[in-house]
Amino acid sequence: MASIPCYLPTIISLFILLIPFIVSSSLAEASPSDHVSPATICTSTPHPSYCRSILPDRTANVYDYGRFSIHKSLSQSRKFLDLVEQYRNKYRSSLSISAVRALEDCRFLAGLNEDFLLSSSRTVNATSETLSSKEADDVQTFLSAIITNQQTCLDSLESTDSARSIRNGLMGTLLNDTKLHSVSLAFFTMGWVPKNKTLTARQPSSSKHIGFKHRRLLMSSGTRSTIYETVSRRKLLQTNDSDEVLISKIVVVSLDGSGNFTTINAAISAAPNNTNGLSGYFLIYITAGVYQEYISIPNNKKYLMMIGDGINQTVITGNQSVADGWTTFNSATFAVVAPNFVAVNITFRNTAGAIKGQAVAVRNGADLSAFYSCSFEGYQDTLYTHSLRQFYRECDIYGTVDFIFGNAAVVLQNCNIYARQPLKGQYDPITAQGRTDPNQNTGTLIHICNIKAADDLVSSNYSVKTYLGRPWKEYSRTVYMQSFVDSLIDPAGWKEWSGNLSLSTLYYAEYDNNGPGSNTSKRVTWPGYHVINATYAANFTVSSFLLGNDWLPDTGVPYDETLI
Repeated sequence: MASIPCYLPTIISLFILLIPFIVSSSLAEASPSDHVSPATICTSTPHPSYCRSILPDRTANVYDYGRFSIHKSLSQSRKFLDLVEQYRNKYRSSLSISAVRALEDCRFLAGLNEDFLLSSSRTVNATSETLSSKEADDVQTFLSAIITNQQTCLDSLESTDSARSIRNGLMGTLLNDTKLHSVSLAFFTMGWVPKNKTLTARQPSSSKHIGFKHRRLLMSSGTRSTIYETVSRRKLLQTNDSDEVLISKIVVVSLDGSGNFTTINAAISAAPNNTNGLSGYFLIYITAGVYQEYISIPNNKKYLMMIGDGINQTVITGNQSVADGWTTFNSATFAVVAPNFVAVNITFRNTAGAIKGQAVAVRNGADLSAFYSCSFEGYQDTLYTHSLRQFYRECDIYGTVDFIFGNAAVVLQNCNIYARQPLKGQYDPITAQGRTDPNQNTGTLIHICNIKAADDLVSSNYSVKTYLGRPWKEYSRTVYMQSFVDSLIDPAGWKEWSGNLSLSTLYYAEYDNNGPGSNTSKRVTWPGYHVINATYAANFTVSSFLLGNDWLPDTGVPYDETLI
């Protein structure tokens, strides 16, 4: 077989990087307002045949097609929610517990999808013009999450054989609706997303560090409570009068009864519903102790901030696992979907152990959420960065197989990532990113982190291979930048999921890492893998990928907005 030119993988990788933003040559020179046929417009979507089957047989512009598709997505989302309810009510008494839980996942996720589509519909109805970067990112994030939610429902249904009759009944609708949502996302990207919002060459600006050390808690009433003084003394937030983190109310959780509540769940229930954040965060201060609670923060509990007494001081723990009949999605000790959530100085733990397989410590589907100085402890599937926009700073993450996984737009910065000893015969892929659509604005970005072996892996009496990641889904996207990579990482760096699956459509990259495991000379030669320079790496920073400057300052969590 003829040899492949050495530059070809790089060219292919660059093409894959730009896939979400490339339109067909017939549309590249056209304005989104130009009228084109369904056959022409559909060639620029991931599902051309399905796209043509749903569009009316008349010419229109991208905005008209986009509005039609999103409205149809909303209608279908409501129908799917009704269908799930019908199956849940009709078969509940005859289903296994795991099957019921899978249906609960689908019902919960379908409800979120309806909310996201209502918001997206309002935006596209309001204008036939390109949106600002922030407005476009909001809708693209919601439409990306809808596809992720569909896939999660499918994964939950497929995780239990006892739900086969239900799965067969829902599968056709689920798959077709996913194609519809993909078409909606493609049209939105073509019409409303600024053309300069692409992963193209961009010079990095100087690094800027912003954060807690520049901020203080400010009660919206202008008063200070005893807990505020306690927080200040413990230096969780250092005082500086130049800026504030606005707090509307502070409540205390303490196991000994000295606070307002003895459980975290009770404090969350007391938080107001659907706040807009203008009066500040509802702060739950959780004193030191081990809290054996399963916590799920619903999407109406917006602007919650939880501050503990420190890693291994304030501990939230549970032991649910897939082996015990839970789906991966609902095995989490701690789960949150409420937007604008912040957690500081807390350990989140799942103690099911390596023998129990998938067992989530934290599942995060909260948009614009941040975790600072927290620890995530588990084995397989520890940290589920499920969807939407997330940021983690100075956190510790422990696990074995796929222990940072999901399909959020997420940056982990200045974190310590510890691979633990898995079961004998297993290997440790650190990440398993789950992007399924080329237009999703998602990916796992690991910046200025330390990749090391946990103590049990260091002292293991059997050999374990550890990798930077493997492609859970077709368009898996993961980037490691300016991080210390220790010798535990196999020279190949990355591991395939199954044969050649996803190797030509994934996007994996490394930039300016250091340490004995950072040498890229023996890395995989997949079309989707490459070593990038600073110009391309700048696209994967907090300011570019998360538009973090628009929302992270309000959280008080420190961050570096660009490369260091």
